[in-house]
Amino acid sequence: MTEIRKRVLLAKPRGYCAGVDRAVQTVEEALKLYGPPIYVRKQIVHNKHVVSTLEAKGAIFVEENAEVPEGAIVIFSAHGVAPEVYEQAKTRSLKAIDATCPLVTKVHHEAKRFAADDYDILLIGHEGHEEVIGTAGEAPAHVQLVDGPEGADSVTVRDPSKVVWLSQTTLSVDETMETVARLKQRLPLLQSPPSDDICYATQNRQHVVKEIAPQCDVVIVVGSRNSSNSVRLVEVALDAGARAGHLVDYAHEIADQWLEGATTVGVTSGASVPDELVMQVLEHLAARGFADVAEVTTADERLTFSLPQELKREMKAAAAARAQEAKELVTDQLG
Repeated sequence: MTEIRKRVLLAKPRGYCAGVDRAVQTVEEALKLYGPPIYVRKQIVHNKHVVSTLEAKGAIFVEENAEVPEGAIVIFSAHGVAPEVYEQAKTRSLKAIDATCPLVTKVHHEAKRFAADDYDILLIGHEGHEEVIGTAGEAPAHVQLVDGPEGADSVTVRDPSKVVWLSQTTLSVDETMETVARLKQRLPLLQSPPSDDICYATQNRQHVVKEIAPQCDVVIVVGSRNSSNSVRLVEVALDAGARAGHLVDYAHEIADQWLEGATTVGVTSGASVPDELVMQVLEHLAARGFADVAEVTTADERLTFSLPQELKREMKAAAAARAQEAKELVTDQLG
């Protein structure tokens, strides 16, 4: 009897995007530069493993600025914050380092610009998500949240000719377009953002999952439950034809019954997930007969973002001071 060939289809791109990489590096470099503790408002990125790793290095995660000692250093997460959060930091004399993803900052700028022109802004996103709270905070009098296609039916605007939609960067592309279509049925003159708000990494990770899902008995997405883009990947996999989909933080969370009768398992990870966690999932699957791994690539990501300017300036100054000290030490030894 021929043995059934078991295989893994490994999605690429997966894991860290440029914004997450920048945010995590910001905390790591701040810890090196200033020493622990470094305070971080909210989770720097939505991943349990990343947060616990940074905590072990001396980062302290808080919910609000009020929990940070006066005069201390606080880093704002990749998801962005409302202007009032900056004001709170000033009031407490906090040294704030902004690790907001530049693609989220772009949406903030769009919200401010359209509000200045007195537009009604329909912000497509999930209620309570940190990114949505930060973007809406830029123009609270102008922003209405639209949470999914059903939310489109209850929207009211002042002038149907002066209304624009913006979106959270980590949404399902398909569901967002469905929401926009519903909105346009009621508001034919609805304008679109000047450039796509859903980030390149979210779109790329969803696209490759759509490619592999129809061939998969089950798709394993590595990511945390509070990670919007990770949760969306499971939904995208199921919509694209995967027979089952599951979200896990760690390999040991994979239940053996998920693999019963399966011949093809898809594996991917959300944009805030370090690849070491994916490698552990592959080892876990290999131990259960899924040792044949084929990587499926649909895009080549090369985008990088530089560290926050305020941090780069101080890192440069510290490096210059160390160089001067070394120079003086050599001079003293020679003299």
